[in-house]
Amino acid sequence: MPKLKTHKGVKRRFSITGSGKIMRVKCGKSHLRRKKAARTKRLYDEMIPVAAADKKKIRRLMPYS
Repeated sequence: MPKLKTHKGVKRRFSITGSGKIMRVKCGKSHLRRKKAARTKRLYDEMIPVAAADKKKIRRLMPYS
């Protein structure tokens, strides 16, 4: 059985915790932040878990995680 390749875009965008949860960053963090409130900008900093429906797709793209 040959080795499977990891999808590099998924590798950069998602991280996996010790308990096996897949975490992601919220969208809208990268630009147009000057006009947003400080509270809103803080909320973009936290990682949130991926929806259950998308876990299987991401696991397939990151086989050795």
